[in-house]
Amino acid sequence: MPDKPPKRWSQKVTETSHALALEEGVFTWDDPKRIAASLKRSAEESTQRKGTVLQSSMSMLSFYINRAGRTLDPGQREILEQAKAELRALFRDRRGPAPPLDAARKTAHVRAVVGP
Repeated sequence: MPDKPPKRWSQKVTETSHALALEEGVFTWDDPKRIAASLKRSAEESTQRKGTVLQSSMSMLSFYINRAGRTLDPGQREILEQAKAELRALFRDRRGPAPPLDAARKTAHVRAVVGP
């Protein structure tokens, strides 16, 4: 008798997706920085991702959190939510700080917002 088809699309994705090759147990770790770094590394090494590295990493993390739902331990959920912030920080650091507005652009922006 053939294997029973999965009841949920998310189960099929979990079992068959090769979009990111994740480290074993990455979502069970207790260090948000380590989780974020691992997801970033996996996304950078992937040849099958469709979005940016940040989008792929964040998508995989969100998918796991949403799929676990109420069964996810609240403490682990908090760690994974912190990992989201760490991922954002990793990419923000890479871009560097936003350049300052020069005086002419700043004045033009103020006039546009406030009026002549």
